[in-house]
Amino acid sequence: MKKIISITAIAVLGLVLRLIFINKPDGLWNDEYVSWMIAATPFGNGFIQAVKSQCHMPFYYLYIKFFMAIFGQSDLVLRLTSVFAGVLSIIAMYFTGREKNEATGLYCAGFAAISSFLIYYSQEVRLYQILFLFSALSLLYTIKCIKQPVKRNFILYAIFNFLILFTHTIGFVFVFFNLIFLSINLYKQFKKVITAVWISIFAGGIILSPMVIHILTGRSFSQWWGSFSLSKIGFLFTDYFSPVLTNLTNAPDNFFYVPKLAFFMLVPALICIFFIYKSLIKNKFNIGLFAVCAATVLVLICVSLSGKLVFITKYSIEIYPALIYLACFGADIADNKKLRNTLVILYCLISLGYIIFSPYSAPKMRRAEGHKIPAGIMAQLNLNNNDIILLEYYPADRFYKYIDFSNYRVKAIHKGNFNEYLSKDTTYHEAYNNGKGIYRDIFKYDNNLYFNNRIKNDIINELKPGQSVVMIILNSVAFYSPDDIIKIASDDNLYNEKPLLFMVFSYIKYKTFTELAKTLTITNIAQKGNWTIVKFTKLNNNT
Repeated sequence: MKKIISITAIAVLGLVLRLIFINKPDGLWNDEYVSWMIAATPFGNGFIQAVKSQCHMPFYYLYIKFFMAIFGQSDLVLRLTSVFAGVLSIIAMYFTGREKNEATGLYCAGFAAISSFLIYYSQEVRLYQILFLFSALSLLYTIKCIKQPVKRNFILYAIFNFLILFTHTIGFVFVFFNLIFLSINLYKQFKKVITAVWISIFAGGIILSPMVIHILTGRSFSQWWGSFSLSKIGFLFTDYFSPVLTNLTNAPDNFFYVPKLAFFMLVPALICIFFIYKSLIKNKFNIGLFAVCAATVLVLICVSLSGKLVFITKYSIEIYPALIYLACFGADIADNKKLRNTLVILYCLISLGYIIFSPYSAPKMRRAEGHKIPAGIMAQLNLNNNDIILLEYYPADRFYKYIDFSNYRVKAIHKGNFNEYLSKDTTYHEAYNNGKGIYRDIFKYDNNLYFNNRIKNDIINELKPGQSVVMIILNSVAFYSPDDIIKIASDDNLYNEKPLLFMVFSYIKYKTFTELAKTLTITNIAQKGNWTIVKFTKLNNNT
């Protein structure tokens, strides 16, 4: 009874931390919006193509499609699907830790319950919380297979690793190293069984391979917003082990980017690293488990260095259950009980204190790129039928959940067509492969009559007196000033470092604004979150 009460209390705590501030007023931001948009696509009307157009595998979209069919498509329902997976993850970590003993099980559950990283993704309409759940169950059955190598455990091990493959496009990296780890431990005694597990998971991978190949070979600028730096390895540990979340979409190059946060970042992380170290020096099995984590991260670093991936903490979430298990294992076996208890209490106080009192804690973090923001601003602009909406960076379908465009003329300069505006006859393929070379002189000399004429012909000349154009700008991808753009484009080192998309949409932002302002009157400017909305109107005296 005491065990049941303990795990129930931990699960309830985890549920409460995931439910506070669950209803984000800014709405879904782009990645969440894509999750909903794909899941809302009917099976017989483009669902597979919608999955292929993005960078992840189908399972998560099927998961939320199931809940949407029962409970509807509100933002709250979508977020609650991640809460559900989050609470199940706490229980899964309990059973994983309990493979060692009851205390380790409770430590693992408690860690998962108050993990800011998991709380954040338990409120996010993305695949990462369900992926953590599958990874925790994969770890559970990895341990079970080694302790009790029976058929049922091997089957469940194979199932949960296949679900990782069916959820995360780069999940095969972790699954591969995890299979090697299992094989090293059991191959001598169970050659046939291990071979069968390899074949079953490999067969699943073959089935999924056409979709993986399509996703990995697709041409998209979506991953081109950051570069690798050593600080991101540090942020991996602080994101996982402290309440301060930094590398969610991209991180600064300076690890101590906010000195006053150093205590909240470093102390909890160092406590967990200390316990992981204790677990490694006491147990050879743990060394192998840690090697799986290290090998997975090393591959992601290499891919990031090659420019194919941005090194973001969530992309390695498959290793997180193992790191939690190692930290909790180390805490349980600590020789000095007073020191152990002091460190565990300190960790909990810092984590919970930050979650409760910091305005930037995981449950309180706003979705500053949420698409409800421009929708709310537009509703206050008194627009007329047939006014023009000019979207920059996202196409119109990224706003359909919140904005009805049927009464307006919509123009969009987005990630998939900006090449048509920046220069004549440059294809998307050419922009993708050599955009920096093609556009450098445009950025450097700020003389682009072709772009100016496109804005005049597509927008300004389409307006009658009294009509307006509303320019919707996402500032988080368009933050360089005109002087910054020229300076960066004139310096080889700077230009090579900066992501092309930031340069492109910063340029488009100020050039469009300048061109519209020449002949139209600004009648409203609003800024909220990461969005700026500018309304230009053609008055009778505009020429």
